[in-house]
Formats: sequence, structure tokens, C-alpha cells
Amino acid sequence: MTYLRFLFLILPGVLVAQSQIGLTKIDSTVLKADQVIAIDNFETTYYTANTIFYKKAKDQTAVNYSNVQLGVPTTVNVFNPLKINLFYQDFNTVIILDNRLAEIFKIDFNTKQPYKNISHISTGYDNTLWIFNQDLQQLQLYDYKTDKIRATTVPVQSRVLDLKSDYNSCWMLTEKYLYQYTYFGSLISKIENKGYSALAIHNENIILKAENSLYYKSKKSETIIPLKTPKLLINQFLLTNETLYIYDSKILHKYQLKIE
Repeated sequence: MTYLRFLFLILPGVLVAQSQIGLTKIDSTVLKADQVIAIDNFETTYYTANTIFYKKAKDQTAVNYSNVQLGVPTTVNVFNPLKINLFYQDFNTVIILDNRLAEIFKIDFNTKQPYKNISHISTGYDNTLWIFNQDLQQLQLYDYKTDKIRATTVPVQSRVLDLKSDYNSCWMLTEKYLYQYTYFGSLISKIENKGYSALAIHNENIILKAENSLYYKSKKSETIIPLKTPKLLINQFLLTNETLYIYDSKILHKYQLKIE
């Protein structure tokens, strides 16, 4: 009986301790950007400003790419730095860049048969892209070298908000659910969306945003835990290992996740 009484006394404290994940401030950097794309393990920063896409290695001069005809990229994915993809939704077009930001491939979905109306893209393995076909309401794994669809998922019934991927999986956030798929297009998990609007991933761990708050989901658990974020505007957020970056439109803040 004494043991049970002791357990009940300490259990609330354990639950409180696990109810939030803390952040430790590392540093902050002034950055003028429209969109911060990614920061890799070597602290190379990828971002856009006006119509220009920049890659800036630490302590080096930035290199850049721009396309006058296509204008501002809707999204940029640098998961594979040797095959960076820039998606221009207004033109239904993707540009693939190498690590020096030279064009190596152009995909104009307007010219493809059958026609593909794309709203979101993300990097797949090999020469593939995950694309969301709005007309079919399906996520597809598209091989841009052979112009073939390698995998297709079951259609979804709600609007897609965000799409992220690595070589093994793809995460699609819709207004109703967060889906995770294998690179064969098989559904791994389906979690109800409780107000999330965007996500960031690294090593299959996920950060989710709801209004001006962030939440963490470990690849080892289905539990989504709030982050104890500072009081600042979360314009964008990035995850690299256990490092969280928050951009407030003027300053890039760097934090260490205190995960136990």
C-alpha cells in the first residue's frame, strides 16, 4: 500500500515533466530573406530573397540562382543537395539544380501526357519526386527521367497543406490528417490533424505548427508533445537533428531541443 501511495504521488510529476519539451537558446543571426529553406549539418543556409535562391556556406560568400521567366519559387527542397528542386506552382514547373546551383533538369508538367496539375512536390529517392496531383487528389511518386509514375496513393478528401519527404518516407499534411507513406506509396500511419498547418522533418522526427505554437513527434512514438517556445513570431521553422531554427522574418533563432 505504501508503494502504491508513493507511485501516485510521483506520477503527476512525471506526466508534467513529459508534457512539454524545453528549448535551449544557442544563438541568433540577422537574416534578410523571404523564405528560409533549410540549414544542413554544416550550417549551410538555403534561402530565397525576392526572386533569387541563395546557398550560403558558413563563412563563405553566397552563390545564387534565379529564373527571370518563372519568377519566385513556391517551394524549394534541398534534402538531396545534389538534386535541389525548385517548384513554380503558377507555371506548373520544376527546376532541378546541382550543388553549384546549375540547372540539370526542367520538368514542365503542362506538356506531360496525361496532363498533371500539381500543387505540392518533395524529393524522392533516385530520380523521383513526390507530387500531389490536384485533379486526381492523389500523391504520386514521379520518375522525371523516364516520365513514369512509380507509385500512387489512395485519393484524399481534404486540402493538402504541406508535403515533406526523405529517401524512405513521405509525410503529407492535409486539413484532416497527417499521413506517412513508404517510398512504395503504402500508408504507414494516419494521425488526426488537430489544427496543424505546416511541418518540418529530420531523421523521421517531426515538428508541427499550429497557430504560433510548435509540437514535436518522435519517430519512436505516436505522441505529439508541445514545445516550450519563446514568445516570438514563428514565421518559419526548421529541424536539423535536435536543433530547431525559428525565423521571425528578421532574425534566425537557433535552439537545442531538450529531449529526454
